[in-house]
Amino acid sequence: MGRGRPRTVGGNGMIKLLHVEDDGDIREIAKMSLEMSGEFDLTQCSDGEEALRVAPGLPVDVLLLDLMMPGMTGKEVLAALRQMPDFAQTPAIFMTARVQESDKAELMSLGAVSVIPKPFDPMTLGDQIKAAISVS
Repeated sequence: MGRGRPRTVGGNGMIKLLHVEDDGDIREIAKMSLEMSGEFDLTQCSDGEEALRVAPGLPVDVLLLDLMMPGMTGKEVLAALRQMPDFAQTPAIFMTARVQESDKAELMSLGAVSVIPKPFDPMTLGDQIKAAISVS
């Protein structure tokens, strides 16, 4: 449910999520967590450059972005994706160890619908994502 745009859930009823995270262990934990729920169709990228290569033409309901990555930061990835018409209104969620209120406020001002602190709870990750996009 992007701002002004209804969430388009894939034909299989699953939430299509693009996850960008440079840490392979975190990618794997998130993948297991989200796939176990049976509610997410997950595409994962190890960095911003890869995300920008695979994003065009990829149907996505929500973006899950690591904030601090080598190369492009999560903020830079979001800014680049926002230039693509298909991603201009896609809800974005950041995952970060930086959870100071000022950091959170900055990310929300950039268009994030939520900030999930690291370390995250794999048992509640899917519910956190669904809650964030249900109010966006």
